[in-house]
Amino acid sequence: MKKIIITIDGWSSCGKSTLAKQLARELGYVYIDSGAMYRAITLYLLRNHVDWTKHSAVKDALKEIKLEFIANHKTGQTEMHLNDENVEYVIRDLLVAEKVSEIAAIPEVREFAVAQQQEMGEKKGIVMDGRDIGTVVFPAAELKIFMTAENGIRVQRRFKELYEKNPNVTIDEVRANLEMRDYIDSHRQMSPLRKAEDAIELDNTNLSERQQFDMALQWARARIDGVKLNV
Repeated sequence: MKKIIITIDGWSSCGKSTLAKQLARELGYVYIDSGAMYRAITLYLLRNHVDWTKHSAVKDALKEIKLEFIANHKTGQTEMHLNDENVEYVIRDLLVAEKVSEIAAIPEVREFAVAQQQEMGEKKGIVMDGRDIGTVVFPAAELKIFMTAENGIRVQRRFKELYEKNPNVTIDEVRANLEMRDYIDSHRQMSPLRKAEDAIELDNTNLSERQQFDMALQWARARIDGVKLNV
């Protein structure tokens, strides 16, 4: 069966990762969480007190970073490993979230991550989510989805996710963090967040998780079969 590349871009807390994992599982594809890569890099810089305002310091730090996605056979998910350490849950912390957009905007960081992402996609059969996957990493991808949702819905989703891990987090902190990340993601000089011209927009404000999955799966199967979509 023909294999394709599926990219899912969009704003924070729109459910990109959830949808990407579901599609990969259903199609037997490899799921690659580009956001986890940037979060792992951010974690490394924070832990090692790297001054990321200095390009030379960032370049030196990147030489010491090894990123891998390793399957967890108990959960059936792939997890982010930084220098042989499983950091899948550590990188979801609010402290990392507060810095990741700023660090992901650094040209050297993006070049480092994009090169690895493109190498991962050489054999196709992947689903990758992020901010610039359909515009920069895989501009020729067969299916590009751009996810969005109303801001209030996104804040509630992110708050629920973080509150389960840290009951001390406030909704105002979450809202401020999302607003900051949205601004940085869409205004950075290199690879800003934007919808690719040939991407299909998926607004899931009023959709259930199942509804959005069924919709995206239909699009994916059509593209795999070479059918033109009218959406």
